Amino acid sequence: MPLDDPTLLQQITALSDQYEIALNDNDLDTLDDLFYDSEKTLRYGVGENLYGITAIRAFRSTRSGGSPPRHIIKRTIHVLSAETAIVNLEFKRTHETRIGRQSQTWIKTPKGWKIISAHVSLMSDRS
Repeated sequence: MPLDDPTLLQQITALSDQYEIALNDNDLDTLDDLFYDSEKTLRYGVGENLYGITAIRAFRSTRSGGSPPRHIIKRTIHVLSAETAIVNLEFKRTHETRIGRQSQTWIKTPKGWKIISAHVSLMSDRS
């Protein structure tokens, strides 16, 4: 399979869009569904290291108001194989001067494409 198969690229792009909508709407059910249901799943956040879907769900359920609103500045998606894709994006939170970065590794499972690894960080303020 060639890198960035167009059909799979379209699928991952739609899932990435779905993730952004769910994140901005604090739709915990959709966010949970997009992550791989495993204790091997991890999410490094701006201020937390979450190992396993149980920890990820617990963090989200206790976070008041959900993620701060944001918009995407730039996104790159690479489909590496029929079972693996990587999404990287830069974002800017509302009322924030720093640029954020997010990376996600997606795997194809019997239940569809799922995020198995995610990392979110904020760059230093340049002002």
